[in-house]
Amino acid sequence: MLSIALDGPVGAGKTTIARELAKRLGFLYVDTGALYRSIGKYVLDQGGNPSLPAEVVPSLQHISIQLRYNAGRQQRVYLNGQDVSDKIRTPEVSMAASQVGSIPEVREFLLSLQRNIALQNNVVMDGRDIGTTILPNASLKIFLTASAEERAARRHRELMEKGDPSTFEQVLEDLKQRDYNDSHRAVSPLVQAPDAVLVDTTSLSLEESIDALEKLAQNTFFLRDRR
Repeated sequence: MLSIALDGPVGAGKTTIARELAKRLGFLYVDTGALYRSIGKYVLDQGGNPSLPAEVVPSLQHISIQLRYNAGRQQRVYLNGQDVSDKIRTPEVSMAASQVGSIPEVREFLLSLQRNIALQNNVVMDGRDIGTTILPNASLKIFLTASAEERAARRHRELMEKGDPSTFEQVLEDLKQRDYNDSHRAVSPLVQAPDAVLVDTTSLSLEESIDALEKLAQNTFFLRDRR
């Protein structure tokens, strides 16, 4: 099976780009961030603090997460049997996802689920530690990034379209905090894998970004076939 590990900070466009890239290549798209968001949402719904392991870890025994794919191979996320694909996209849940993601037991809880999907399908998998921890032997590793200001502007536009009242300043502050949390956590911090290709999309349009990654994938797999 072929696998593309797509890592990078929040707001770099990983989800949108990975989904379209998978469609172009005929691969399965796996949004690993949705898994952490689901756990964060569950903890919040139970009135817990997602930054406290003592309140998060015991809840794992009550959590069941499934990734299902519709006829268009689009991912839907089910938390304890309920489709939460849209409900996990709020700023509050985003921050909770970053917080639970720093807890080793949470990352271990989700590890086998992510790896098993890649063993059974050609995948484009995006997250924070795909190339370094989840799929260290991925066929192609890409580290996608952009400036903090550009990432915040993109995220702000998305939230505005959904009617979210968050200001650009609030989004930028949350983004910088999540960057810090992700890069400073003790387990599987956000770092570029040594063999990952760095792609900066600050000055690229969405279409240009997707084209760049598609070219990388085609060149990589063509070369692998020729060896």
